[in-house]
Amino acid sequence: MQIAFLVTHIRAEEKLLLTAFAEAGVEPDVILDRDINIDLVAGPDQHAPSGRPWSEYDLVLERCVSTSRGLYLLAILNRWGIRTINTYETASICSDKLQTTLALATAGVNQPETRVAFTPESAMGAIERVGYPAVLKPTTGSWGRLLARVNDSDSAEAIIEHRQTLGDYNHHTYYVQSYVNKPGRDIRAFVIGGRTICAIYRNSEHWITNTARGGSASNCPVTPELDEICQRAAAAVGGGILAIDVLEDSNGELLINEINHTMEFRNSSAPTGVDIAAEVVAYALAQAEVVA
Repeated sequence: MQIAFLVTHIRAEEKLLLTAFAEAGVEPDVILDRDINIDLVAGPDQHAPSGRPWSEYDLVLERCVSTSRGLYLLAILNRWGIRTINTYETASICSDKLQTTLALATAGVNQPETRVAFTPESAMGAIERVGYPAVLKPTTGSWGRLLARVNDSDSAEAIIEHRQTLGDYNHHTYYVQSYVNKPGRDIRAFVIGGRTICAIYRNSEHWITNTARGGSASNCPVTPELDEICQRAAAAVGGGILAIDVLEDSNGELLINEINHTMEFRNSSAPTGVDIAAEVVAYALAQAEVVA
């Protein structure tokens, strides 16, 4: 069995995954994305930086920090018929909030009201249709960056003007969501191969509860309701190894907020008691055995 571990650099999660691979008796080839130089015409028999032909890999586990590098590499490898986790299809949906929203809507999965607009004028109209407060997000990005809660028309106009003037074309797509009044927390659930293996509450006094922005993690029980909506959300984007962000509204109803295809989990194993790295590796090895 030949496995490639495709990374930008070795973070805490990658160290945990390499340890889990070693405990399973497997030593994957670690390939840094900065070392890759692919001939797009030559095909999969050309050698990877590891010295092994790409075609010999039973599985490539993609963990690139750079979304664009990861997406392009998944596109190439999948076109060559090489199995990857996650697939390009899943990654391309999850890396784009608008595409995620469409996938969830098609599958009938509960989510906040969401609109899209492309000019300052239509963006103001979208915000007013959603109602104040509303949340403006970039369609791509992570770690809770560049989110804005707009409480009135003055703040909305100011943020839109700044994005229109200072942002690039990506910031001229206005993705607008209704604000969900969370109970001081949201939920991050981990779904691997269609199983919701564990979940955490991300607690914060700030309305942005990401742990990257200072939120603290505590165990969240995986109730049948949480499991059901997370499994449906995972299936809507193609499945694999996913972290699903879930909001609780004022009535306790669960809403899917975002889905992450290269999840971080360093702060989640301890509070949940679940060895997430071991679960990821077990799933990866099972997928590799399908090909080997």
